[in-house]
Amino acid sequence: MTPRLSDSADWTYLCQEFDTVYRYGSAGGSKVIRGHRRRVRDLLSSIVDEDPEMLVRDPEEKPVVDHLARAIDLGAYGPMHGFARILTRIAPLLTWEYGYESVPKGLAKRFAYTEFLGPRGPIPTDRLILGAVLFAPSTTYPQHSHPDIEESYVSISGAWSENDAAVYAPGSLILNKSGEQHRITTGAVDPCLLIYAWIGPPARLTAPGMKFSAPRRKNTSHPV
Repeated sequence: MTPRLSDSADWTYLCQEFDTVYRYGSAGGSKVIRGHRRRVRDLLSSIVDEDPEMLVRDPEEKPVVDHLARAIDLGAYGPMHGFARILTRIAPLLTWEYGYESVPKGLAKRFAYTEFLGPRGPIPTDRLILGAVLFAPSTTYPQHSHPDIEESYVSISGAWSENDAAVYAPGSLILNKSGEQHRITTGAVDPCLLIYAWIGPPARLTAPGMKFSAPRRKNTSHPV
């Protein structure tokens, strides 16, 4: 018999940690972020109530997973310690992926993501995606966007910036609206571990069509 979510204490606790982060973390006074957090919680609650059958996936690592233990250790001493500790419990079960048909040279050793809940997650659904992404120190994750997908990141450990606009520490939440271009860079000393949530139409969540944006060419034409 295929186990259901309620049969796994660790995966159930993971869902509880996501609810805690998106319920009690600060929205910084932003109604837009507050609305996004509420949508994530409501979708997650309805999925947990359905008690879906778990999808058994083989664990898979990528080179960047060498940094996972350090990232979790850092998170265990910060504001996201509850999330870091449940990640310790499920780490051996995770399937790490790239999500791109073509990964830029050098990036394959510096990042990977794992889906907890979603079309490819151990907790299957086509209404919401929850996962984590891990970056090695001194990583630049190229400019990209997600059409029809509303995305938020929450820092578990490590320092990072998006579009060179600010430095984000553990506990910070960043919201990217549908189609917004964004680029991530990480600090030079420690790895960076983020959890994320994606909201969008089921067809888009099932086949997000992930790709990096083509670099903009400089305009070398002369004025007429």
